[in-house]
Amino acid sequence: MRMIGLIGGMSWESSAEYYRILNEGVRDRLGPTASARCILWSFDFSEIETLQHRGDWDGLTRRMVDAARRLEAGGAEMLLICTNTMHLMAPAVQAAVGIPLLHIADPTAERITAAGHHKVGLLGTAFTMEQDFYRGRLADQHGLHVIIPDDEDRATVHRVIYDELVSGRIVPASRDAYRAVIARLVEAGAEAIILGCTEIMLLIRPEDSPIPLFDTTAIHAAAAIDMALAG
Repeated sequence: MRMIGLIGGMSWESSAEYYRILNEGVRDRLGPTASARCILWSFDFSEIETLQHRGDWDGLTRRMVDAARRLEAGGAEMLLICTNTMHLMAPAVQAAVGIPLLHIADPTAERITAAGHHKVGLLGTAFTMEQDFYRGRLADQHGLHVIIPDDEDRATVHRVIYDELVSGRIVPASRDAYRAVIARLVEAGAEAIILGCTEIMLLIRPEDSPIPLFDTTAIHAAAAIDMALAG
């Protein structure tokens, strides 16, 4: 089994889900006492969030590259960035290390296309929904047509993530707001919804959507198990 290097803490709420899913998945594959071989580098998310909203992506890239190199030096044989937004610097991270980085968008897109969907709604931080690093990869490398919410809905989705979910707060009114956003994406032609922020799965469940949901946290972790056990 490969040693999995996790760049986490963005936020720790979703990193804890990664750790749980990885260990439960390995146990299911290998037996009741088996668990994942992994190393976690966990950021203080308050520092990351401040730099994100300042637009200091160069500073964030330096921190991500440093974390990746430290994990590689510590024995990691593969890397996961445990957040969608910070895949903005995935190319720089991959270029800085000699071990493979499993990009969160790739196994997600593979699941979606295998299920026969082509038009997908994307929920995530404003950075993920609005910038091309994520939508572009889904479109250019996987042929998906990506639909994002309108300005007002994007602001709502982003606010709930940063004001509530990263702090572990689950607010019923926010679940209702997300349901309404999903309904409007369906009206716009979405055949499935990507939960493109690793915290959204804390709030939204399959019963909250009339169309299939693709949870990037669960999909990314499951793909990491496959990669780790493939040797």
